[in-house]
Amino acid sequence: MERKETHASFGGVQEVWRHKSVSLGVEANFAIYLPPQAKTEKVPVLYWLSGLTCTEQNFIGKAGAQRVAAELGIAIVASDTSPRGVGVADDDAYDLGQGAGFYLNATQEPWAVHYRMYDYVVTELPALIEASFPVTQQRGIAGHSMGGFGAIMIALRNPGRYRSVSAFSPIVAPTQVPWGEKAFSAYLGPDRASWAAYDPLELVRTAKERLPVLIDQGLADQFLKEQLRPELFQEAAQNAGQELILNLRPDYDHSYYFVASFIADHLRYFVSKLR
Repeated sequence: MERKETHASFGGVQEVWRHKSVSLGVEANFAIYLPPQAKTEKVPVLYWLSGLTCTEQNFIGKAGAQRVAAELGIAIVASDTSPRGVGVADDDAYDLGQGAGFYLNATQEPWAVHYRMYDYVVTELPALIEASFPVTQQRGIAGHSMGGFGAIMIALRNPGRYRSVSAFSPIVAPTQVPWGEKAFSAYLGPDRASWAAYDPLELVRTAKERLPVLIDQGLADQFLKEQLRPELFQEAAQNAGQELILNLRPDYDHSYYFVASFIADHLRYFVSKLR
């Protein structure tokens, strides 16, 4: 593991590391913010999943999360959004291939060899973080857009692994919107029955743990009606008896200005679930 960046921030430190990922079969970057409390004790950790086209840099540079993380005494880990590099399958479009891993394990060629972001986020990265940094096994998971989908999907599939799950502008109905249909068709193949394992609408119906889900959604989001469809998850959650906190925010769009406006609420929500 090689440290690529280190920056003092609000008494703590923002770092970026590079390591050889077994799950992805290539070198991968992740960012970690360690609050000042981590100098003397282990701290809880929130895993952040970003959206289409992003790297680990978008969140750490734009969300403004470090100040509140330092106040609360929590670490934040931000992964990349896909495997990358020479020899890694890609596509000319922004919504498939590198930068668009969708946090699943691909089964179709040419994607299957490297696109195993589900294994990376759920198993490999936390094991590495917990072995290498002063963090506890008290985990939360959150994300934005494609990463919001990933956070909700992963939490629903892994009962007991996370204390909280929250999302900004998540793709909650991937099997019913263009972004998800395109990615699932490529990564998982044409058999829609195989898509159910990653579909929050299906997962919420059979979830073994009713971890409350917090969602913030901007009503001026340009992708709201075609790609996000929060009303579909709201209906599925109601039918399943799943607690959902859905905050609809007038005037806010899909950008990191939206994330930065409410990230403190999500960090405090995570901490509230540690008690």
